[in-house]
Amino acid sequence: QVQLVESGGGLVQPGGSLRLSCEASGITFTLYSMAWYRQVPGKPRELVASITNGGSINYPDSVKGRFTISRDNAKRTLYLQMNSLEPNDAAVYYCNALFRSLEYWGQGTQVTVSS
Repeated sequence: QVQLVESGGGLVQPGGSLRLSCEASGITFTLYSMAWYRQVPGKPRELVASITNGGSINYPDSVKGRFTISRDNAKRTLYLQMNSLEPNDAAVYYCNALFRSLEYWGQGTQVTVSS
């Protein structure tokens, strides 16, 4: 059974930081490209950061320079370090695993940015 379990969300003030984690089980982690997406009600899910199994990283301009994605293959864990958080970053953040036609999602973790 495949599981992607996110953790680390919560309430943070503007300008603050959070670190999200996604622990994977039931997949050969090293084969998968991993990514973080986020979604707010009424809007489509959007890519926040991605990292291939070879370590290539991609960010949209909206988070570039503020967010850092990383993976620890030994721990089968994906991370997202989020700095300088803005109110627009508030969303449910989802972990994604992709290998060829196989794609899996976590259940999401809520990030709230508010003073």
